[in-house]
Amino acid sequence: MKKHSHREVYLCNVVRRYKVIDYLINEQIRDKEVRVIGVEGNQLGVMSIDEARGIADEAGLDLVRVSPNAKPPVCRITDYGKFRYEQMRKEKEAKKKQKTIDIKEIRLSPNIDDNDLNTKINMARKFLTKGDRVKVTLRFRGRELAYVNKRKEVLDDFAEKLSDISVIDKPAKFEGRSMIMFLAAKK
Repeated sequence: MKKHSHREVYLCNVVRRYKVIDYLINEQIRDKEVRVIGVEGNQLGVMSIDEARGIADEAGLDLVRVSPNAKPPVCRITDYGKFRYEQMRKEKEAKKKQKTIDIKEIRLSPNIDDNDLNTKINMARKFLTKGDRVKVTLRFRGRELAYVNKRKEVLDDFAEKLSDISVIDKPAKFEGRSMIMFLAAKK
């Protein structure tokens, strides 16, 4: 059985604290019986924990519990440092392949001119084609709050001009001194 240095144990605990890897190894495993997977990935069967530790000890490797919820728990005979590195690398790869959807905000005023509105619509179109969601905010100042119902048409017009590539994700809703609407790209 391989002895781990103080630094490796500390790193293992730090990594565990952040839930990156949560595996028990060697003497930390308290189960009576475990299903054991060999070095090459072949099944060695169900055996007592002492037998499994003995096999791992003979090979000069670690016994790592990889599936604690199975009946009986599954343990693998492997080099723990290498195993942990492989797991972290797989997590990184999975994270890279995730598509993150950003929310881009476009602010409008109730008295916006047609040309300015078209410019904002073109910006929103660019964001939507990239796959981002668009938050359209219509801000009211001072006396503009008296004419909220008449100015909702600005948001309706905005959504209508983008209806070919977008759908309304969340309809216009009043929050504080602004009206907010979310648009998402059509699937």
